[in-house]
Amino acid sequence: MPNILMRELERSLRRGVAALGLTLTDLQVTQLLHYLDLIHKWNKVYNLTAVRDPAQMLTLHLLDSLAVIPPLKFTIEQLISGCSDGGDSSSEGSLLCLRGQIAPDAPTGEQSLGAATVAVGPVAGLQSEPHRPHSLATLRFLDVGSGAGLPGVVIAICCPELRVDCVDTVGKKAAFIQQVAVSLKLPGLRGVHARVEALTGRYDLVSSRAFASLADFVSLSARALEPGGVWMALKGKHPAAEIAALPALAEVFHVEQLKVPGLDADRCIVWMRAPAEAAGGLVAVQ
Repeated sequence: MPNILMRELERSLRRGVAALGLTLTDLQVTQLLHYLDLIHKWNKVYNLTAVRDPAQMLTLHLLDSLAVIPPLKFTIEQLISGCSDGGDSSSEGSLLCLRGQIAPDAPTGEQSLGAATVAVGPVAGLQSEPHRPHSLATLRFLDVGSGAGLPGVVIAICCPELRVDCVDTVGKKAAFIQQVAVSLKLPGLRGVHARVEALTGRYDLVSSRAFASLADFVSLSARALEPGGVWMALKGKHPAAEIAALPALAEVFHVEQLKVPGLDADRCIVWMRAPAEAAGGLVAVQ
């Protein structure tokens, strides 16, 4: 892209980053802009995204993905700490201890649930001692149906110590992510050409953005979720109907509203876990 356009995009990116309360280094800002440029170039041949205008890409792709970084970092910190601030150790809270309470008569639950603190605990039927990440370097993140790498690549840039695998069934999209990893010097980023249900590894965090319904997402990725792990589904409007249709192998513990700078549209994260009583079903999912 022309230098004058890149400078304007950088100004817009920095304004958006500030609005989100993020602190990024100059290198990370440069990597994000380089990533945007790679999408723009490869899109002409590989059709990575329907969005063609770079300014729209910045808002709809980069800033939209950057909006998840603050809540994601909070969750990562709690996964690493193991909920050391004293959480619920009962069967209900064995995977996640929650600060705040869910009002039983709330229609959706997202307004009455406070900030979540994640505690890793044993899951019946899988293994007695689940993997507990001790640092970013040992935490494993999977982005399902990653496409052009959203939000996986953005997460890899903002959390460079994190190991991020972006899986997609389209080979050219996985190849693009591999090229991004090389071009941006992101050793923790990997593009994987596969179906998520065929993966043999386990991940502490499993995400999706515009991939499938919540029910399909958790059903297809259940085998990839580490015991004590968390699902993170990026959605537009609050998906009440999808939440109601979730299978027993997953439960929602928080719906977090997001505000994307420059975007007048609903965005939210649906945070989910595997209930202890459903854990045995994870093994059976094909």
